Amino acid sequence: MAVREPEVGIKRVSHWIGGKVVEGNSGRSGVVWNPATGAQQAAVDFASVAEVDHAVAVAKEAFKSWRQTPLSRRAEIMFKFRELIDANRKKIAELITLEHGKTLPDALGEVARGLENVEFACGIPNLLKGGYSEQASRGIDVYQIRQPLGVVAGITPFNFPAMVPMWMFANAIACGNAFVLKPSEKDPSASMYLAELLQQAGLPDGVFNVVHGDKVAVDRLLEHPDVKAVSFVGSTPIAKYIYETGTKNGKRVQALGGAKNHMVVLPDADVNMAADAAVSAAYGSAGERCMAISVVVAVGDVADPLIEAIRERMPKIKVGPGLEDGNEMGPLISKEHRDKVASYVENAPREGATVVVDGRQDAVSQREGFFLGTSLLDNVQPGMKCYDDEIFGPVLGVVRVKTYEEALKLVNEHPYGNGTAIFTRDGGAARQFQFDVEAGMVGINVPIPVPVAYYSFGGWKASLFGDLHMYGPEGVQFYTRAKVVTSRWPDPSTSKVDLGFPQVR
Repeated sequence: MAVREPEVGIKRVSHWIGGKVVEGNSGRSGVVWNPATGAQQAAVDFASVAEVDHAVAVAKEAFKSWRQTPLSRRAEIMFKFRELIDANRKKIAELITLEHGKTLPDALGEVARGLENVEFACGIPNLLKGGYSEQASRGIDVYQIRQPLGVVAGITPFNFPAMVPMWMFANAIACGNAFVLKPSEKDPSASMYLAELLQQAGLPDGVFNVVHGDKVAVDRLLEHPDVKAVSFVGSTPIAKYIYETGTKNGKRVQALGGAKNHMVVLPDADVNMAADAAVSAAYGSAGERCMAISVVVAVGDVADPLIEAIRERMPKIKVGPGLEDGNEMGPLISKEHRDKVASYVENAPREGATVVVDGRQDAVSQREGFFLGTSLLDNVQPGMKCYDDEIFGPVLGVVRVKTYEEALKLVNEHPYGNGTAIFTRDGGAARQFQFDVEAGMVGINVPIPVPVAYYSFGGWKASLFGDLHMYGPEGVQFYTRAKVVTSRWPDPSTSKVDLGFPQVR
């Protein structure tokens, strides 16, 4: 494995540059925790500016030959990579669970959704087909081609350490770019293993590189003149910073930010189905998902039976270490984050909300590791921190409204617009909701409407900075630029001097 075991006994996670492990020399590193025990399990090297520059230089050199590689060969490598991921699903999932804390079945689901993006990239010969217009003018043909950008970078979050990188690099590499990944320093090992699998699949050394680090590495990628584009997923404040800094330095940037996903439940909805969906979407992965449902908007008299149905389901959730069979929810990523999430529950009564279930009192919250039980808040309102903020933990709030119009207004006025869902039996109401709502991804009786790989992922408003969504067709568009060629082959009989602006005739 690319993650080495130093003699001192603490695993060391180093960089992957030019097809090999490169140990850091900056003298700086970060702690990788085991969230299930609270103990340190690894140290991850933090890159210096010089080390980032080295990775970019290696990628730039590799790009020269990689962009000339035939599409059929690129597709062949993607197919081999796809087979290697499929054969090593459990290994990748175990690395995710050990460092992130999510349960093994949840991690396997992450790998499966990442694999979909690799499968999409396998179709790159078809995806890069251009258009051709014969005889656009007399003796003139016009056609468009799409070409790679060069060196591109991805800066990815802790909550999906395998899937989100695959959102980015699968399309980027298939399109002919060289890639530098800066994964989360909290769970870096999955990205190193993916680097090994890409090499085994036949990807030339230097086309895919991994540098670990903090703001030093991020800022250098944003400033480096040879990095042509940056993809990012994370919180809204950082997404805004990434976008503004990257574009100021002349880069193409897509920066996905935070979320506060509302699930509207109309009075005619199946209460049991809605409750199952709310519990699953709110507490899966301990709520550490940008597409988690964090607010249920209960319309009319559905509120009381829905809250009771949710409350009844919560004690049945089995919380514990992610590698233990049968557990459905694991710990949070760090002690600091767990305590921050718990503070929202603590402050909720002072803001006027009602704590229906207090996860801080759950026995699981008292064990070793970064565990926190599930919480349910009622009578939540805009203006409360538990409503306005992205909590990113196992806390579900319920807002009561009287009408569909109030529910829609609530969703549309929130600054985030990542995803939303509506639960109803009324097809007309659902169709009106998808027409009216201001969000990038909409579920109808589907609580987590993450698009399949042949569509694109992205939100609206403060959930996205940039013009293009991630992966799928817009991903191909992001990692390439169009070139239009107008051609005429010499015909001496038609040649003449003409100073007029060219017309199509």
